[in-house]
Amino acid sequence: MKRTLKSIEPISLAKISGLGYAAMGLLLIPFMFIGPFLMALAPENGEDAMPKGLMIALAVGFALAMPIIYGAIGFIFGLISGFVYNLIAKWIGGIEVDVE
Repeated sequence: MKRTLKSIEPISLAKISGLGYAAMGLLLIPFMFIGPFLMALAPENGEDAMPKGLMIALAVGFALAMPIIYGAIGFIFGLISGFVYNLIAKWIGGIEVDVE
C-alpha cells in the first residue's frame, strides 16, 4: 500500500536531527582528543607561544563541547529542513512510501 508523506512536523524532525547529530558528536570525541595528546608530546615553542597547558585545556574543552555544538546545529538544520520540506511538498505532493 502506497502512502504519501505530505508534511513533517518541523519540531519533531528538529529533535530527531539534533539528537542524531549529538550522537555523532559523541562518536567523534576520541578523535578530537588526538590533537591535545599530540600537543602534550610536542616540545615547547618558545617564550612568545601560548602556554601548552592552556592550549591543551582549550582543545579538550572544545572536544567535550562538540556533542552540544553538533546537537544544536542538527536541531537548527532539522527545523529548517522541516519547513522547507513542507513548502516543497505543497507544490509537488510529497514523498510516496510503501507501507504494510
